[in-house]
Amino acid sequence: MSPADQLHASQRTSRAFRWAIAIAATVIVAIGIVLLFLLTQATNNRELYERNYGRLFAINVVVAAMLLLVIGWIVVRLASRLRRGRFGSRLLVKLAAIFALVGFIPGMLIYVVSYQFVSRSIESWFDVKVEGALDAGLSLGRATLDTLANDLANKTRAAAGQLGDTPDASAGLTLERIRDQLAATDVVLWSGSGQLVASAGMSRFQLNPERPTPQQLRNTRQQRSIAIVEGLDDPTLASVSNARIKAMAVVTSGGVGLLAEPRFLQVTQNLPATLVANAIAVQEAYREYQERALGRQGLRRMYIGTLTLSLFLAIFGAVLLAILLGNQLAKPLLLLAAGVREVAAGDLSPKPILTGKDELGGLTRSFADMTQQLADARDAVDRSMVQVSAARANLQTILDNLTAGVIVLDSQGRIMTSNPGATRILRVPLAAFEGQPLAQVPGLEPFGAGVQSQFDDFLSERKQHGLDHWQQSYELNAAQPGSPQNAITVVARGAEMPPNSAGESARLLVFDDISEIVSAQRAQAWGEVARRLAHEIKNPLTPIQLSAERLEMKLAGKVAEPERALLEKSVRTIVDQVDAMKRLVNEFRDYARLPAAELKPVDLNGLVADVLQLYAREGSERTDAASQVPIRMELEPDCPRILGDAQQVRQVIHNLLQNAQDATEGAATREVTIRTQYNAPARRVRLIVQDTGTGFPEHILKRAFEPYVTTKAKGTGLGLAVVKKIADEHGARIDLKNRVVDDAVVGAQVSLSFGVAA
Repeated sequence: MSPADQLHASQRTSRAFRWAIAIAATVIVAIGIVLLFLLTQATNNRELYERNYGRLFAINVVVAAMLLLVIGWIVVRLASRLRRGRFGSRLLVKLAAIFALVGFIPGMLIYVVSYQFVSRSIESWFDVKVEGALDAGLSLGRATLDTLANDLANKTRAAAGQLGDTPDASAGLTLERIRDQLAATDVVLWSGSGQLVASAGMSRFQLNPERPTPQQLRNTRQQRSIAIVEGLDDPTLASVSNARIKAMAVVTSGGVGLLAEPRFLQVTQNLPATLVANAIAVQEAYREYQERALGRQGLRRMYIGTLTLSLFLAIFGAVLLAILLGNQLAKPLLLLAAGVREVAAGDLSPKPILTGKDELGGLTRSFADMTQQLADARDAVDRSMVQVSAARANLQTILDNLTAGVIVLDSQGRIMTSNPGATRILRVPLAAFEGQPLAQVPGLEPFGAGVQSQFDDFLSERKQHGLDHWQQSYELNAAQPGSPQNAITVVARGAEMPPNSAGESARLLVFDDISEIVSAQRAQAWGEVARRLAHEIKNPLTPIQLSAERLEMKLAGKVAEPERALLEKSVRTIVDQVDAMKRLVNEFRDYARLPAAELKPVDLNGLVADVLQLYAREGSERTDAASQVPIRMELEPDCPRILGDAQQVRQVIHNLLQNAQDATEGAATREVTIRTQYNAPARRVRLIVQDTGTGFPEHILKRAFEPYVTTKAKGTGLGLAVVKKIADEHGARIDLKNRVVDDAVVGAQVSLSFGVAA
């Protein structure tokens, strides 16, 4: 149901309720007017009064009952609304209570005054002296009882001071002493909740002593002490043995504490038998006098009943006005409050308005207009947020898929956010270091310090030179002994971002990994060098060799024996060196002119087995120390075929095995291991070659794949360069690291990861 429908239904219900109240009020007021008229007539005619007394009294009772029912029904309805949590119930109850008090207090004042007037007027019709004497006797008895009660109350309050610092466990002895001092029949110490703490007297022999009522405890707490006379309220049940005075006083504790529970001292003292007998006699005489004055009491009750009826009519009228006026006042307020609650909950749907022309109706219309404006503004904000979210999602998607690394730093160089590209390039989980300075990330200390220095210089020179960004290249190497070779070269660009609402500016750092570009440029440069060497050196080698051999042929028979031996040795040296230079030139030519790989399915395990058989045959003929190093083969039988060029992969295996055998020279244990492994989830086959040598020096580990970088005295440094070039042709990942055990280098390991053939 919409708010407008709810408002219409509420208006219909309210209209029916008002009609029912109006009809009931009219009927009751009419009955009340008739009753007052009959009462007026009866008071002027004593015989008419005596004849119609029963009828008038019955009508009084009926009208009073009807008024009580109507008022009770109104109270129950309000209580039901309040219990169900109907919105606005508290406001209606508050207004009803205010208007009811407005009618009740003046009515009660008039009622009390009229009651006194009626009572005294009727009393004047009878024997005033007798009744005055009886009243004087009753008053004297009451005054005497009040004096005894006040005296006992004062003594009880004084006795309560003796229990201020007395704990509950030892209160019994003190109570016995108080009982003797006050000549009391019973002394009881109660807790603040009405629980028995200690007693002295007759209450000790009772299983369930009579507890003070909550009202008595409240009165005692407020007045510090009270006194009650018991046993004389009902003259028919009054006796000498039952009449007593019961006094209660608050026991003030000497300790200081907000949570200290007060205690109450109750003292019971029997009234003197003579006083009780006299009081009972006076009450009995007064009762008999009242019975004889039955007619007078009936008339007085009639007047009092009429006054009570008038009081009920006043209260009913006040409650009725409270309901009617409360609804009129509360309706727009409740409408506004309901609308405010809906707006606070996020509901900005059109709100109902009142058609009245007063200020409250205008307020509901203004609130409806404001709600509509808020709804329009929220729609505009939602559209803007959708656009911002879409732009943010697009930007995040771009950053996540960007190959370049992006890091946002604050003014202190702390990492605020980064994209996956930065983690991939730097090989450090930057998300785990957010909030920390970039210069303190393990492995990136030099890079972070350099970036911070560049930003400082850029910010100091930006205004002077009009710069909008800076650019610098860095060579990063987070490799530790035994870890894979991962030296990278990055080119970084930095700029300052626009300031935020707080006036703080973040710093944007964008960088790219140009290691492959640098490596390709180096390989291209070495290829160009190799081609030029092959062209410039190889051409003169053949004429030099032929000239040396021709000199030997021409001079062999023309010189003496010593000179001939020198000639032959010199010619042989020239020929050997020319052959060595030809081999070097051929290696450079092979590196520069390495043919493109023809990728086909290749059995890597089969290639390894074929190469090891060749090494076994060569080992039987070779006599150098490297050829005697044993090679252990560990091939995983389930390795699938890889996508590669068989001839080039065979060359890779040769180069790696030869380097591994050469690396074990001088080691205590000389052994080479070659193994294959298959990673099913990644669909990659890994070729691993390990040795037990001394490993790679740190400076070699960083540049091992560059041409002419070697640790061997007779090597050209092209072995691993050729392996790297073939790996690039196959799209294989190559890793190089030292094997470390207990912080000691025990050898080197080279591994290549090939893709599986489809």
